[in-house]
Formats: sequence, structure tokens, C-alpha cells
Amino acid sequence: MVVPSAAPASEHLFARAARVTPGGVNSPVRAFRAVGGVPRFMVSGKGAYLTDADGRNYVDLVCSWGPMILGHAHPDVVDALHRAASSGTSFGTPTPGEVELAEALVDRVAPLEQVRLVNSGTEATMSAVRLARGFTGRTKIIKFAGCYHGHVDALLASAGSGIATFGLPDTPGVTGAATADTIVLPYNDLALVESVFAEHGGEIAAVITEAVAANMGVVPPLPGFNAGLRRLCDQHGALFIFDEVMTGFRVSRAGWWGIEGAAEGWAPDLFTFGKVMGGGLPAAAFGGRADVMARLAPAGPVYQAGTLSGNPLAVAAGLATLRACTDEVYAAVDARAGDVAGIVSTALTEAGVAHLPASAGNLFSFFFTDAAAVIDYAGAAAQEAARYAAFFHSMLDAGVYLPPSAFEAWFVSAAHDDEAVERIAAAAPAAARAASAVADPPIAAGRAGAVSS
Repeated sequence: MVVPSAAPASEHLFARAARVTPGGVNSPVRAFRAVGGVPRFMVSGKGAYLTDADGRNYVDLVCSWGPMILGHAHPDVVDALHRAASSGTSFGTPTPGEVELAEALVDRVAPLEQVRLVNSGTEATMSAVRLARGFTGRTKIIKFAGCYHGHVDALLASAGSGIATFGLPDTPGVTGAATADTIVLPYNDLALVESVFAEHGGEIAAVITEAVAANMGVVPPLPGFNAGLRRLCDQHGALFIFDEVMTGFRVSRAGWWGIEGAAEGWAPDLFTFGKVMGGGLPAAAFGGRADVMARLAPAGPVYQAGTLSGNPLAVAAGLATLRACTDEVYAAVDARAGDVAGIVSTALTEAGVAHLPASAGNLFSFFFTDAAAVIDYAGAAAQEAARYAAFFHSMLDAGVYLPPSAFEAWFVSAAHDDEAVERIAAAAPAAARAASAVADPPIAAGRAGAVSS
């Protein structure tokens, strides 16, 4: 068993936080429950590095769960924030910046005709589902086990005992009524989606899927899966909602759609975005076809609103980030992701640790399993997560900060230089040996999806 190193300042802060905040954190995965130990309280970030309250420095492979594609405290983003804050932090009125950010999103993603800015990925997916129901006049939604779309009541559902069932609440506080119209299917099983459409096609308002499943570890769509969802939605008059909160503007200028959909000639009806488009501040968006978006208030009857939507600081950070995300930046991030994934996989192989590297663009993760492939939540959940916990703490002690869960994507930034990669390479062999030393760990247990950030 790995004994985490002491971190007295973080331990003190965590004890204080636990008295005033449930579990001591403001989002569950931060609590280190999946890996054990006390979470590190970070006080600053610069480039590829984080510094905690004890003064320890880490190479950051979380990147705020994706948004920090340029690295922490990028000068262009910091300057944009200073200029925006000096003019005021919130007005409750339209601003030029929110128009510019919406134009930037539309410019990057060809099928995106109109967008509505919101504050979080949860808000974006919730609103997209509501709009799909309002547009189609139907009630049922298809989602996939292991795909996480924020803590929306209707989408916090898991499959029941049957192969294809209506969703059952995945958490106390979500009623059966809230999930009764949610159909949960195994990810990457297009034949099953087709059979459900054959039975319920006239009732299904939309299919929602992560562009790449990345909240159960990285599980790419099988060839033809996303295109098949588009085809089935067309055949049955349902909308196709493409959740690019994770992948949007991170894996390419036009997100995952720019890699897959643009090449194959299909497009979703609605997209959801977040993370990178806010440059590390709370900003997200949903949008798509103009005729669908025209049903949204005040243009149409489907209500949605938000006091801080289009916040001047958030749009300033988002614009500065997107403007700096050049083709050269994407190439550098892709290359670094490949470097880090290769280093870790080599170390695990040399230590005799069964594992499966997984990647989609510059998102990557590792399943601690001897399976030949992981294509769905059941496969992801069958890994030996205890080995990951040992690997995590060894890397943490060596100054490398990984996602504190085996079910999360890893991220790099354009600021991850040779020195950062060398530190990862120096730490990985000992961490792999720590993973190897875990005796007969149990397989992972519990839900992988609803844990992000």
C-alpha cells in the first residue's frame, strides 16, 4: 500500500474546508477519494507547473481538466483579464466581447450557425436537451453509459438490469420522474441504438453523446459510430447533440467535429462547448442550426437565461485563448501528448504492469487492464484502479500532478517544454514499479462518469 507523503499546509486547509464545505471540496473528484490521501491545495500556476500551499512544484497533467491549453497564466490571457477587469466585472447587459466570442466560435465550427453563451458545461447540456425537446415536441433522450454531460438531473442516469432500459436515478436527489424519459445504452453499440429507435423512434427528441467519451478514461468512438448516430437521428426526426465540452477547441481548431465530422461529411444539430472556450474562467456555450436556435427565448418559446452569461472577464479570457490557439499550438500539444503517453506506457511495460493506452487527439489516459480494447463503460470499469492509485501517489511525490482518478483524461499544454517532459520521464519508472507492487488489487468499483473536476 502506498503511503502518501505529508503535506501539512494542504492537510490544514483540507481540515478547515471540511468544516464548512461538504467533503472539503467544491467538486467531488478533487477530494482524492479515488486515490486516497489529502488533496493538494494549489496556490499558483505558471506555464506547465503548479505550486501547492506547501511550496511544492508539480508538472501539471490536469490543466484544470482541459482549459489551460496554453499553460497557466499565459501572458495574453492575463493581459486580457487585466484590461477587462479595469473596465468592470459584470453589467447585466449585452457587451461587445460576448458578440466577438460568439463570432469566434461560429467562425471555427462550420455547422455552428448560432450560439448562446452560458456559464458551465452542465448549463450548456441542460439547455441543449431542453431546446431539443421544445423543438421536436418529444420527450425521450438517448444517452450512453459512462458519458458524462454535467450534473443535469435527466442525464444523471444509469442503465438498469436490462440491455436497454429507461434510466434509473444515479444519485439520491434525482427522482425517477426526472430520468424516466432517459434511455441509457452502452457506448459504441450502434446496433442497439438502431433497435431502440425502431421501438421508440417517434418519442425520441435527441441523442446526446460526448464527441469522444472522456469521463470514463478516454474511449474513442468506434469508426462509424458518430456518423451512424447522425444517420439514425435523420431517419427518425430526432436531433443529434454533440457534447464537445471536453474536446471543443482542444483537439483541433474545430474540435472533434473538425477531425471526424468535417472529414466524413456529417454535422450534429446542436453542439455544447466549455473549458477551452473560457480560457480557465467559467464560460460555456450551446448552439447549432439557426432554425433550432430560433426556438430559444427571446426569439422563441423555449426559455433559458443566466445573470452572468457572457461575463466580460470570461469572454475576454476565452477570446485571448482562442486567438492564441494557432495550428502551431495544436501541433505542439499533440506532439507533447504523444511524448508523455509514450513515456508512461514504456515505463509500465518495463515494470510488467498490464495496461492499455487510449487516446483521441491530444486527450489520453491509461486503463490498468490486460484487455485488448476498451470500448464502453463496462470495459473501463473492469480495470485495476488500485494500481493507478499507487502510480498516482508515486508521481505526485516526484512532482508530477496527475488526475486523481483512473477514470479521467490526462491533458498537456503548449507550455509543456522539454524540462517538464524530462521530469515526467524521471518519475515514471518508480511509479510503474509502485503500480506493479500492488498485490491482486480489486477491479474498479462505482460509477466512473459523474466525477469531473
